[in-house]
Amino acid sequence: MKKLNDYLYNGDTVLKILQRYAEDLKESAKETDNQIDLLHCNFLLQIAELLQHNEFLTSQSQRIREFYKLMANDYPFLAFTFKGRIKSLIRAEAKFNGNIVEYIYEYYMEHGNYPSLLQLKNHLNRFRDLIAYRIVISLPKCQLKTDEILADEENKYLYDVANKLLGFLEERGFTAELASFTGKKKSLLLREGVSPYYKDYVENPEPSGYRSLHITFYDNIARCYVEVQLRTKEMDDFAEIGPANHLGYEKRQEGERVKRDAIPKGENIYFDDAYERGMMLQQLELSKLDVNMFSAMDNSLINDGCGLFRGRLILPYEHLSRFQNDLID
Repeated sequence: MKKLNDYLYNGDTVLKILQRYAEDLKESAKETDNQIDLLHCNFLLQIAELLQHNEFLTSQSQRIREFYKLMANDYPFLAFTFKGRIKSLIRAEAKFNGNIVEYIYEYYMEHGNYPSLLQLKNHLNRFRDLIAYRIVISLPKCQLKTDEILADEENKYLYDVANKLLGFLEERGFTAELASFTGKKKSLLLREGVSPYYKDYVENPEPSGYRSLHITFYDNIARCYVEVQLRTKEMDDFAEIGPANHLGYEKRQEGERVKRDAIPKGENIYFDDAYERGMMLQQLELSKLDVNMFSAMDNSLINDGCGLFRGRLILPYEHLSRFQNDLID
């Protein structure tokens, strides 16, 4: 079985790693008639294409930057950041395999058998976040009135930004995609015409406690999907440096072992391969990798200049509140 780990110790560039891994995986998939591995190859080629031919990102980020200007004008008292990233190779690989494991496990637990090849392929064709933008807002405490609660006020602004974002981007070549978020409650702060397009993890936190608003667009000019996440600073801290991001090695391993125990080894080759690839990625010691423009002291102190682990930054904008010491009437 081919796995990404085998290509991370030769000093190659990320593009070379992608090329070699995809070529070898494709050859192996043809020999074994493994259609999921062929789909996996196409997924890797999408990442390589983004890294090699990303001229469209200039146009895309400039159009999104226009919303930054609108926010600076409409919310001068807010501090906020705009960031955009191409998903890193390691995290994209982990997500692809994790989706296979999760889907087969949940299907098996519900139906007592395994999804068909067609069902699995359709599920894996839904990746929409290889390019993701994030808007994080913060209301300086000096803006609060005596009877106001910071989290409540920030949430009001967060939903107000969400209501404006959809129409603004659709006027600039983006088409919002309806969210597959059935059976979940939505905040009344989301307008009726906007609500169906958002995954509202603020009203529906993940088991880890993760909260955010997610919306997916198809960029008709760049011809690719992008995900936009909206968070308050508190939500972003929880996601990036809190429990939502660092559940702990042992806890992640435990969760994966539960799925492994439920699916007898040898019964589903797609689950077996994806599970092994995912576990191997979890066990990586980043300090031992030899990848061009990447170095790490350990799994926390990382200097990533190639998008192997951290992702490729494509849009950094920061706006500081213009009224740090003045209340807004």
